[in-house]
Amino acid sequence: MDRCPHCKIDRPSLREIHSFPTSASDGSRGRIWKTYACERCGGAVTGYAWSQGGDVMKTFPESSVVDESIPKKAKAFLNQANNSLHAPSGAIMLSASAVDSMLKEKGYKDGSLYSRINLAVNDHLITENMATWAHEVRLDANDERHADDDAGLPNSNDAEKTVDFALALAEFLFVLPSKVKRGIKDATEPSE
Repeated sequence: MDRCPHCKIDRPSLREIHSFPTSASDGSRGRIWKTYACERCGGAVTGYAWSQGGDVMKTFPESSVVDESIPKKAKAFLNQANNSLHAPSGAIMLSASAVDSMLKEKGYKDGSLYSRINLAVNDHLITENMATWAHEVRLDANDERHADDDAGLPNSNDAEKTVDFALALAEFLFVLPSKVKRGIKDATEPSE
């Protein structure tokens, strides 16, 4: 596992804490499950293999992957934000950069991020609630970039909220439209 799915630390130290076999009611599909704990954050990870010592087939929770339909620069910011949750200030600033990049990709390039968020609402690209959340991310990032004396240091929960919004915005602006286009294409192509 390249990163802990909880704290996103690179090359996590995962300690095995439990192992057990399971199978389907008819005795088929036997698997060996193992539970691990991240030495850094204490988060639990489970995974299974088809045999003792075999290759891990799947882990839970799965490591998050940023969708390929998101434009390159926004995707890079999202990956970096997601992978730096252990450094909340950085994750928050990277999330704001991802929001900024996504709006620019949609043609909102002029003015401040504040004005571009508001213009995106006026043009019905995003909803009022999404704009409220985007402004919160923008303000949180401003606190970090400007080392605001009145703002406390963010924690990992604060960082997760901003990353979650940036990922949700990417889903809304790029991933869902891409899935819809693929679905329409698949539905209209003649089947063989």
